[in-house]
Amino acid sequence: MRSSIELETKVKRRTLMDVRKLTESDAEAFWNIRLRALRDNPDSFGSSYEEILERGIAGMAQGLRRRDSAPDDATFGAFDGTTLVGIAGFRREEEAKRHHKGVIWGMYVPQELRGKGVGKALLQAAIAYAKTLPDLEQINLAVVLTSKEARHLFISLGFETYGLERRALKLHDRYFDQELMTLRLIEI
Repeated sequence: MRSSIELETKVKRRTLMDVRKLTESDAEAFWNIRLRALRDNPDSFGSSYEEILERGIAGMAQGLRRRDSAPDDATFGAFDGTTLVGIAGFRREEEAKRHHKGVIWGMYVPQELRGKGVGKALLQAAIAYAKTLPDLEQINLAVVLTSKEARHLFISLGFETYGLERRALKLHDRYFDQELMTLRLIEI
């Protein structure tokens, strides 16, 4: 799955940006941007910087290889030329009673590119991919309450709040609440 959008840069010039599924060959770039995400926004993700650092490039390659071969999972990357500038993952629930649901995970766009269409393009690619999966009825995600930009993006693409998990994440001695959101792909 590949799409292109135009990215408005700080210098007001247009750059063509590609959004595509990541493969094993993207492991090093994926590892680096995941580390940056966890360093810059440690309260926004379930994984820690140390966990991803320890996993290393080989571990990231293994995960990308597994997701690339799985029919219901994908990791998307936004590229400005050859530079990976944003990521978002999608996975379908495996259990039979949850198989009608998918989950957006690990979405990250660096602060300097937020509000420029990168996150929207990534999320649209994940949603388009999910819509190709038979019998998938909804996509869920969780967003920390401090991520106002992300929450606004999710709402703009049709996600609705269905709950709040208090103290969902704990970083050192501080807790972070997560808003639980869903996008229904079929009418009830």
